[in-house]
Amino acid sequence: MKQLGAVAVVVVIIIIMGLSAHPVSAQHGAPNGEWPTYAGDLGGTKYSALDQIDAGNFNDLEIAWRWTSADGALDLDALREIHPDLSILNMRVTPLMIGGTVYLVTPLRLAVALDAGTGDVRWIHDPEVIRSTKKSINAPGYSSRGLAYWTDGTDERLYYGTPDGYLLAIDAKTGQAVRSFGENGRVDLGSQIPRNGRGTTDHKGHPVISVNSPPIVAHDIVVTPTSISDQPITKEQPPGWVKGIDVRTGETKWMFRTVPQADDIGVETWQDESWRYSGGANVWSMFSVDDELGYIYLPTGTPTNDYYGGHRPGDTLFAESLVALDIETGERIWHFQAVHHGVWDYDFPTHPNLIDITVDGRDIKAIAQVSKQGFTYVFDRVTGEPVWPIEERGVETDTDLDGEVLSPTQPFPTRPLPFEDQGSSIDQLIDFTPELRAMAVEAVRHHRLGGLFSPPMRTVEDGMQGTIQRPAIGGGANWMGSAVDPDTGILYIPSVNAYSVMKYVTPDPAEGGNLAYTQGGFQTAPLMPQGLPLFKPPYSRITAIDLNTGDHAWMQPNGDGDRYRNHPQLRDLNLPPLGGDGRGGPLLTTSLLVSALSAGGTDGGPRLVARDKATGAIVGSLDLAAGAIGTPMTYMHEGTQYIALTIGGDVPELIALALPD
Repeated sequence: MKQLGAVAVVVVIIIIMGLSAHPVSAQHGAPNGEWPTYAGDLGGTKYSALDQIDAGNFNDLEIAWRWTSADGALDLDALREIHPDLSILNMRVTPLMIGGTVYLVTPLRLAVALDAGTGDVRWIHDPEVIRSTKKSINAPGYSSRGLAYWTDGTDERLYYGTPDGYLLAIDAKTGQAVRSFGENGRVDLGSQIPRNGRGTTDHKGHPVISVNSPPIVAHDIVVTPTSISDQPITKEQPPGWVKGIDVRTGETKWMFRTVPQADDIGVETWQDESWRYSGGANVWSMFSVDDELGYIYLPTGTPTNDYYGGHRPGDTLFAESLVALDIETGERIWHFQAVHHGVWDYDFPTHPNLIDITVDGRDIKAIAQVSKQGFTYVFDRVTGEPVWPIEERGVETDTDLDGEVLSPTQPFPTRPLPFEDQGSSIDQLIDFTPELRAMAVEAVRHHRLGGLFSPPMRTVEDGMQGTIQRPAIGGGANWMGSAVDPDTGILYIPSVNAYSVMKYVTPDPAEGGNLAYTQGGFQTAPLMPQGLPLFKPPYSRITAIDLNTGDHAWMQPNGDGDRYRNHPQLRDLNLPPLGGDGRGGPLLTTSLLVSALSAGGTDGGPRLVARDKATGAIVGSLDLAAGAIGTPMTYMHEGTQYIALTIGGDVPELIALALPD
């Protein structure tokens, strides 16, 4: 082998430094073959430039190692004596990988460090947050989507939230609590929040404030999502105010009031002084950060109660909004409200994607926020100006819910076009055969049809059975989110085509209820007999949108939809792929779009698929032993690229896939 000359060595060193010095905080994909934050980078791209795994060898992937959730080793019978609804199944975590160590957190909030090459346990930290409280934990509280990592070059810490509303700090090297953070390693996220319910629960036994999603860390500030009950029976609830917390001390540096108070901007949109008692408008999902600008972007949710707003008249800013703050001070930079006076549970369910694009020759630092409604809202992330016009359009407002006053207009983006079907009409019902169309028409005869934002209605008068809401309360898009390619500016969005029919009840005053209505359950099962689909397919899909033009690049059904195709009344119709196999979170690499499907494997079971990013065509498929739970991630360790994701089972697992030696 020839030796390199001195000049050549310098050149090689410079090249290597250029490749490896990409900062952790960049919005251009996961750096250095690692995965240091929930979406790979602070900008939410879910992108990695790794290319060892490609279309030619994806089918050769094997399980390199697997780790069974440590929750399964706990005394679950004893824990269920405290919490009868306890579950360990929702391990929705996307793990992190930094410096050869994989980090994750389980549904019962055990933090875990694993060897990135073998899966061997390095440490497990049990904060005992489940067994230490006597109150029942919200079942969705037994869900973990991830944790955050921070280092100053010397100290390394992990941060994550608990089902009872605390933020924990763990030493990433040892797995021990950082006692200098807050009070013995934890911060009360309910502190300084009105009506925080500390020591109490709502009428269903749920903690009033909890955490399911990972924090985000930048500029030495950690910001944590919080979950607040969607359907309380009282109008007095805690507001979802957002705190910026010092990563070293746990001190609250700032607090942004998503439900404004007296003299705050937006307080006039809470009529009848409803800001004094209203809650919600929280960020329950993930954040994104532009580290260079120092801006954090908040996708907020619906105010209390999610399904009835007669007690909170007005547009209710900053609910169901995208808000840009200075991450060091909490100062509001700009905001946009996507739903005025929301009653459809159309909260922003996932982090926005940061991407630099070129539109009509103009370079734009953009931000794209996908929604439950099926819209993609695209802004200049510096100024908040829409990249394409967003129009206020008139919508129906006639509802029979007493005291409800809906907004006469709602915002509609003119571009990109929706990625999911919206509203309900006779034309949207299945028409595979005339007989099936007639069955569908009959099925909706006693329901209210209409466009997006159709007014809710009671289900007890004149034989009517409620409004068909489409997309359903779970969206279009949901927490699985979207991914964006920093090289092409193409956004990839998994979504489902589903509907809800809301049921309303009046809470019992004897139980403390003071709302006119609250949700009394909702129907998402088919209205059609024999489980036939009601609307035209696809029933789940992935849509690729070129953010440089606002055009759809392609749309592909997510799966063949065999559970529909094999129906006795459909199997002889020679139908195309129908979708309906889930909306697994996306992962992007140099050449592939990777996601999980719930069916279609060689035995009909779940699988992990790779698509060509340019066309959406499936170019690789790998059977999974159980359905995927979390969004996959990828990393490089000692020359081997891995794809890791959590899968189900009696006890969930984290599996790491790699090519054979």
